Amino acid sequence: MTARHNHHGDEAWAEPGGRDEFDHAAEGAQDDAVNTEAVNEGVASAQAGATAPGAEASGATASAASAESVATATEGADATSEAETLAAQRLDDLQRLNAEYVNYKRRVDRDRALTQERAVRDVLEALLPVLDDIQGARDHGDLTDGPFAAIADKLEASLGKYGLTRFGDKGEAFDPMVHEALMHQAWPDGDPALDGAEGTTVVMVLQPGYKTGDTVIRPARVAVADPA
Repeated sequence: MTARHNHHGDEAWAEPGGRDEFDHAAEGAQDDAVNTEAVNEGVASAQAGATAPGAEASGATASAASAESVATATEGADATSEAETLAAQRLDDLQRLNAEYVNYKRRVDRDRALTQERAVRDVLEALLPVLDDIQGARDHGDLTDGPFAAIADKLEASLGKYGLTRFGDKGEAFDPMVHEALMHQAWPDGDPALDGAEGTTVVMVLQPGYKTGDTVIRPARVAVADPA
């Protein structure tokens, strides 16, 4: 307590709320400041604690989105691979079908050509007896002039358009591929058609042979002889 002197006298008086009371108030203010700081720290901790779950949730969301992106990319890659595999299979099927069609067309064309050749050969073969009669009449001089000679010439010319040719002449070297030897006889002397012949030779044609191209329809039926 502080003693003061009154201007009006020497009487001393004690001032209420002196130094002790001031010190006590200062200590209270300091305690209030400490408590305020503690409260602020508690609030900050609470806010930090409240923020942490949000961050974790955000991280989990990002992870889930990344996983979903990876899954989507994987599914897209699988779908692309499956489409490429299917396209390759379809391409193989088309190539196989095309090859089969090409082979089928070749077989059809070959069979058609063979059928045509066989048909022509059958017709020509059926007409060989008529051609033999024409050739026999011509050899005997019975078909030198007149309408029948003209008909025979037209028939032979028409058959020639199908590649029919006659072969087999005296003096030819015997060839078993195109000649059929019906007899073997002695070598005739003095025949100019046989001059210079060597080996087995055709000395008489009994029936001429016929062929179309390289195909022999009928071999020439001949008599052969060997030079002495």
